[in-house]
Amino acid sequence: MKIAQLNLNSEEKRLLWHLRTQGPTPRTELSTVLQVSNSALTKLARNLLNIGLLEELDSPDAQGRGRPTVPLAISAVGGFAVGATVHKGVLEVALVDYAGGIISKTSEEIGAPSPAEFARHLEDRIADLFVKHRLMGMRFLGIGVGIPGAALSRDGDRWHVVQELPGWRNVPLRQIFDEALGVTVLLENDAGAAALAEYYLGGSMRRTSTVVVFLLGYGIGAGVIEDGRLIKGEFGGSGEIGMLYPGNQPRPSTMDLLAMLQGAGCDITSVAHFEEATVGYEDLIERWLVRASDQIEPVVQSAIAWFDPGEIIISSPLPEALMARLATKLSRGRLDWAAQRQPSEIRVSKLGGSSTALGAALLRIHASTAMSYR
Repeated sequence: MKIAQLNLNSEEKRLLWHLRTQGPTPRTELSTVLQVSNSALTKLARNLLNIGLLEELDSPDAQGRGRPTVPLAISAVGGFAVGATVHKGVLEVALVDYAGGIISKTSEEIGAPSPAEFARHLEDRIADLFVKHRLMGMRFLGIGVGIPGAALSRDGDRWHVVQELPGWRNVPLRQIFDEALGVTVLLENDAGAAALAEYYLGGSMRRTSTVVVFLLGYGIGAGVIEDGRLIKGEFGGSGEIGMLYPGNQPRPSTMDLLAMLQGAGCDITSVAHFEEATVGYEDLIERWLVRASDQIEPVVQSAIAWFDPGEIIISSPLPEALMARLATKLSRGRLDWAAQRQPSEIRVSKLGGSSTALGAALLRIHASTAMSYR
């Protein structure tokens, strides 16, 4: 595998970012919005068309009189990228194109792989995807991995990974993955990656400037995007809201629910086949939802106060219908919103367990066009 480098200047990034956030746009409108001359815009567009990052769409007024306006759009064939993560018992791998379209989502049951075993599994899946989707010869933009844990430094080389993945904690993960896969791998906290997926694929980027995503996975974390920038924090640990819950008490996470079910005699070891495995445990799940909503409510209220979000999203590898019940409980009118604004809907991710892998795949694409990433 060889990663193609996109060395774009700031004006090219501005043009691409506008098209990502606003959709296909005619040249004349782009010239006005970006405040560049028509000739400068023509040159910018020509360069990006020549390298395959832009495409011209059919004009909506092609049948009318006069010269038709031809909208420019991000090209799906500008390249592709791969993302991956591990949930409890499941390996998720996602493949996206340069326009942010989903080419493939795959999941397979897996134990608790070491970093090297994870990399080998991922390498095999990537080889399969290259063949299945006929990607040989296309521009490969890179690999991203969603890490269930907090970064120990802003460069993201070492991570405080959850204990359920032995061998991952405080080791040079980036080096391990780079050497195993033969390319430079981008790493991101799983909640941050999930937020990126919601921003791009959930459509948040075209509806709001600020989105907060709560991820209920191995633990509970949050990702915040403000004006296209994924907020990182001084040491890369922004969104580690799990520290708000006492370590000796249950916290509202997927692992917490699985532990409750196991303690009640349910034979469940992973998020795979959750609904089938939990038949007969509906009352216990309802009790967990009540407790989880009570626990999550204060951090949602804090996010409202700190970030004034346009959207709040709950993401989890647990079934969407289950998360919808949790969101309903959180929206029961106990949250306080500023008097001058309407409350934002608390919605559930439609991406499910794939959100982190999809967001990880988008890391390289986001870095190529966002004006401020790291």
